[in-house]
This record gives sequence, structure tokens and C-alpha cells, in this order.
Amino acid sequence: MWTGLARCLSRVKPGLHGLRLLQKATRAGHLPVQDPVAPGVSRWHQTAAAPLPEGVNSRIRRVRALDGERLVSVQWEDGSSSLYPFVWLRDNCQCPHCFLRSARARSLLLTELDVDTGVDRVLLTEPTKVSVIWPDQHISEFDADWLKKRCFSPSARQKQQMELFLNDRHYWGSELQIPTASFEEVLTDDKAAYAWLAALRRVGIVYLKGAPVEQGQVARLSERIGYLRLTFYGHTWQVQDKADANNVAYTSGKLSLHTDYPALHYPPGVQFLHCIRQAQAGGESEVVDGFHAANRLRAENPEAFRILTSLRVDFTDTGADYCDFSVQSKNRIIDVDCDGQVVRINYNNATRDSVLDVPLDQVQPFYSALKAFVELMCRPESTVTYHMKPGDVVTFDNWRLLHGRRSYVSGPGDKRHLEGAYLDWDEVMSRLRILERAIRGES
Repeated sequence: MWTGLARCLSRVKPGLHGLRLLQKATRAGHLPVQDPVAPGVSRWHQTAAAPLPEGVNSRIRRVRALDGERLVSVQWEDGSSSLYPFVWLRDNCQCPHCFLRSARARSLLLTELDVDTGVDRVLLTEPTKVSVIWPDQHISEFDADWLKKRCFSPSARQKQQMELFLNDRHYWGSELQIPTASFEEVLTDDKAAYAWLAALRRVGIVYLKGAPVEQGQVARLSERIGYLRLTFYGHTWQVQDKADANNVAYTSGKLSLHTDYPALHYPPGVQFLHCIRQAQAGGESEVVDGFHAANRLRAENPEAFRILTSLRVDFTDTGADYCDFSVQSKNRIIDVDCDGQVVRINYNNATRDSVLDVPLDQVQPFYSALKAFVELMCRPESTVTYHMKPGDVVTFDNWRLLHGRRSYVSGPGDKRHLEGAYLDWDEVMSRLRILERAIRGES
């Protein structure tokens, strides 16, 4: 069951700790010496070479305070260097007065922080320890590994953000072979669970096989992560055709490509769907990589991309289920971050409101832009089609993937039945980080 995960994750950049773990899983005291320098220019401290303590990777050659620039310069043994602002070092003092270690949280109040602070002295007390003595004689000590990880260089910042959020994506079209894993292995084995969630983050969809053919399995799966997202449809919900359906999903008709719940300002990030009974005929599922499609739209039709990333569209959902509800939101069809990267798709044609709060002269351009995006996603080369069998669980990124379903026919008394549930990406990413630390043997 690991084969599909290994295949799609083998392309992850080798700088990530998690990748090395996945690849393995799939293969089953010196005193400071001061340099003489001109007064007021800079103050150096350096140490001689010494063996590194076990588990420590970074060694410092020397440090100095750059008073004019208000920076501490750290020169590493490998020849590289890093700069750290005085104010950031003071704000992040790790002493018991400033930092509550049991909670890994800052105790120092911002009202107590002198944002214009200088330093009295900077000392290299060991090859792996930097001490900063502040003008009030408060002492802050920093480990080399801790500092190196928080270097302000663009490459170090990018690496740190990649390790924290696993933002590297594998974009795909109809050629995708959906990564597949064992439902029971994911529940019981940390390496399998890590591989599952890492693939879910990178590819956007993972298939789990072999779940018991009964309700309650999506709740079991959620406990592997943390807890379910409660919505107006309940903690879990049953996808069946129903009389007087309060959602188009509860019919046997075709569902066009969509993301779930754009009627909420913060739609669920991850969706689970467990097949308990399949239709007699039809009911095939369809998925599209919305991020890939949005980037293609940006290249092919920049004006359509601009419109869909700027206009906010009204979505609505009204009815009664877990409780009665009347929700209303304003979301952009394509959300981008401050760097222009696509981070979320918000589109459900069924719940797109007849209220369209845009200037009159932008109505026609909006429809043209939306039609261009939908037609791009509906191209054969964009769509992956699969047919769920009883015991299959599909897990996917609801912010990224658009999913649909072909119409189906069920027999009398034997209705097609899927059970669904939502989680948020915050909980999923939390479990990913915890699993990675556990596999590495870290606390």
C-alpha cells in the first residue's frame, strides 16, 4: 500500500526533514578570545574548535556586535554568516524570566521590551553558545542550532517556511495516479500516517483502502489527527439521495466540479468520504487540481485571473440539518497570498448566490472570467475520474481540489451511501509536525 505514496513523494525537495523520513519509511568547554579591534567599530568573540555535543549540528567560529547597524553578526564554521537584530534577540530571550519553557511561549511583555535597545557585550561562551549582555545587565543565551534555524537570509527563511508548512506542491492533470495507502496501517503506524498526510499536503488527494463497510470510519480516521470540524450538517454526514433534499449532494443527479462550503468565510480545509454502498450504475467521482487550473488560467487568460482574484462573490446556504442555518459569505473564486501564490479555491455553482455585489459594468466580465475558468477545469486533460468501492475512503484538500460526481441509479432499498466529514488544515498540519518529530525521536 506504500507504493503510491512513495511514487508521488519521491519528488519532494531533499532539504526537508520529512522527505528523508519518508524515503527511509518507504525503504521499510572553550573560553572566548577577544580580537583587538578599533573601539566603537565592532566587537568580536571567537573560540577554538571543539567536538560538538551529540545532536548538535552547528558550530560558531566567532560573533560580533555591529552597533551602528544594531545587529549581531554570527560567523559559522562552514564560512557562512548570519545577522540578527538586537531587538529580535531581546524579544526572544530564552531565560526563565522571559520564556515559559513548559508552554514554549514568550513571557516577556511587549510593554517591557525596549525596541531601541543596544547591547553591552556579545560573548561566544562555547562553540555552540552565544551570550548577549544587555545594557541593564540582563543576560540572554542562545544555542547555535536555534539561531541557525532562524537565520534571516532569504534562503533560510524559505527553507524554514517550507519545513513548517510543507508548501511544495505537485501539480497534476488527468495523468495523476492517485496515491494509495492502507486504512488500517494509517490508523496504527506513525510512518504510514505521516506518509498519508504528507502526500495529502503535496498532491491534494490520497486514497485509503480497506476500511470496514459501516458508518463511523471517518470519525475513527479523524481521531488519528485530532478532531472533526463541526458544521451545520453535523460532525459527519450521510451522502444519499433523499426526498426534499437540503443539499444538491443528497440527490442522484450530476454534481458539477465544486469546493465544499464556500458559503462559509473559512471553509473546511480537508474532506473525507467513505464509500459504504455504491450505486448500481454511475456515480463515478471526478477531481481537478484547482491550483494547477488557476495557474494555467493566469497564463492563458490574465484578465480572467485578475477578475476572479479581485471580485468578492456572494455564496449562501439556508436550511435545517444538525440545526437550522442561514449562512452567507463573500469570497473570491481564487484566493492568492501576498506573493501571488494560489492558496484557496472557493467555488460551488449550486450555492453561488443570485445576489452579485459588484458594479454593473463588471457583471459581464465576471461571468466571462468564471466561464473561462470552469471550461478550463472541465477539459479532459484536467480531470481525474475514479469509481469508489465499498471500503474505500478518499481524503482530499478542499481548499485546492474541486470534486464532482456523475449521476447514478440506485436500486430500491439499496441506495448509494457515502459518509463524509471535514477537518481543518490547522489540525492536519499540527499532526504532521507531531508525527515527524515522533519518527525522528524528538520530544
